[in-house]
Amino acid sequence: MANKEALALLRKERVDDFNKWAKLRKRDNSKGINLKEQDLSGLHLRYADLRDVRLDGADLRGADLEGADLRNAQLCGADLRKANLSLANLESANLKGANCKNTLFAGANLQSTNLKKAKGLSKPS
Repeated sequence: MANKEALALLRKERVDDFNKWAKLRKRDNSKGINLKEQDLSGLHLRYADLRDVRLDGADLRGADLEGADLRNAQLCGADLRKANLSLANLESANLKGANCKNTLFAGANLQSTNLKKAKGLSKPS
């Protein structure tokens, strides 16, 4: 079940408020943030703190996630078509089976990122 508070803040593109909420939630040792299969397409979420967030199957088409912190995030099967992940930190994130067609990864940290079966990635020449 998705976290209603997290969804409300993100859908209103209130990134600073979301980051404060996420920080408090982590400090209080609450359960992780679950945004599985949610529609976040086209949202402006620059510099959002999405560490350890469950985004499996989420619709992030065209989302602006520039500079977002997605370390250890679960994005299995997520739709990232035309998303902007420039300068995002995706260290140890799981993008297995994600659709990355026309996704912008300029300057993103992809260290230890699982890209197995991810669709739409160009092979280096």
